[in-house]
Amino acid sequence: MSLITVNEKLNVISAIWFGYFCTEIKINMGLRRFNITILIALISLIGVVVMQVYWVQNAIHLKEEQFNSSVSIAMKTVLNRILELNNDITLRRLAMKEPCNDEKTDITDVIPVRLIDSLLNTELHCMKVSRGFEYAVYNRLNNKMFIGNFKEYIDEILVSEHQQSVEALFKPGDYYFSIYFPKQKTLIFQQLLGWMFLSALFLMAVILSFWMTIRTVLRQKKLSEMKTDFINNMTHELKTPISTISIAAEMLLKEDIYRSEAKTKKYIGVIMNENNRLKNQVEVVLQSAILDKGDIKLRLKETDVHRLLKKIIENFELQMHESSGAIDVRLDALNFTISADRMHLSNVFSNLIDNAVKYSMSAPQITIKTVSKTNGIIVSVSDKGIGISKENQSLIFKNLYRVHTGNIHDVKGFGIGLFYVKKIVELHGGQISLSSEVNKGSTFEVFLPFKR
Repeated sequence: MSLITVNEKLNVISAIWFGYFCTEIKINMGLRRFNITILIALISLIGVVVMQVYWVQNAIHLKEEQFNSSVSIAMKTVLNRILELNNDITLRRLAMKEPCNDEKTDITDVIPVRLIDSLLNTELHCMKVSRGFEYAVYNRLNNKMFIGNFKEYIDEILVSEHQQSVEALFKPGDYYFSIYFPKQKTLIFQQLLGWMFLSALFLMAVILSFWMTIRTVLRQKKLSEMKTDFINNMTHELKTPISTISIAAEMLLKEDIYRSEAKTKKYIGVIMNENNRLKNQVEVVLQSAILDKGDIKLRLKETDVHRLLKKIIENFELQMHESSGAIDVRLDALNFTISADRMHLSNVFSNLIDNAVKYSMSAPQITIKTVSKTNGIIVSVSDKGIGISKENQSLIFKNLYRVHTGNIHDVKGFGIGLFYVKKIVELHGGQISLSSEVNKGSTFEVFLPFKR
């Protein structure tokens, strides 16, 4: 047998605590880096959004300028065409020696209504701004309108930003050609709609990617914390039996001990018990890994649930006596024989009762009940312990998850128990539910069908 000396034991314990201290430093540094990374990513995202909004506003401004320029060109083109036609008419009149009065009294002689309608629609159509406009040729001195399709927006036409002087046709400053677009903003927006849609789509993709990345990182961070908690708890849990075995082994080296058969058997018994404890703890971790992979196989046999529960409760009698607690047993189910894996089902009930004991504030008060159902049996385990908050109730069945109660070592465990319980119950075709209130207690209900 290989025995550990006192110095070696101290070295092992020192190494364990040094590793724990280093882990804590790494966690704090990791959290700081994580927060900085999140902050940088958030600032970058805000920058992308701000730049995108700026580009959209700039695009709208440029489109407005382009629109105004297109309308101005169209209006000038129309006026030039009318001027050309009027010059041709004047030349023909001179050739025919008809009288030609330079000062027109009738404006429609200079600008035919149908002609300006046709020219204006043609030019604006070429500029792709032909929908929904009203225009007029009016006298700026008295705001009297002569030619146009004005109906609803007379006042708006008079102050429109789209105006051209017709001084080449009339006395300078008297007459103006004005166009008003009631839906100018809508027209500009429609022209930018495709580009803005793609811009919004890409922006949403960036935001969604950012959100998914942050969510994944937070999940990984949570998982990392859970694993760290698990390692710390496992270190804490394994340290005690290792220390006990070490001390017992050292005692066996003493001459007065190994010469006494009774004392030798006592310390060998301690070593065997602590060895079994270590073996069970390692087995719990291995079972968790097997459950995670889904490789576990049940050995189903006819099982008397009441008999199984009584046997498990007997194992807790000494523990309950030492803590001045009590277990109220109400086995009311009429049909209590099911097809189950006795070993795993025994572990399920042991875990639930063990949790009820561990999470009681003082002397444990536990109630175990069974109720018959048409197609199965319900086993409930209730306590009057510290309870579980609502935000934790949906998480406690996850692997490695432990509800924190201040100091992580207040209650021993790896955070595997309830994950194991839920998996085994589901493998039996059953369900487990929880109802709990903080500082009032918890009730776990396990439904198990008669046949899987």
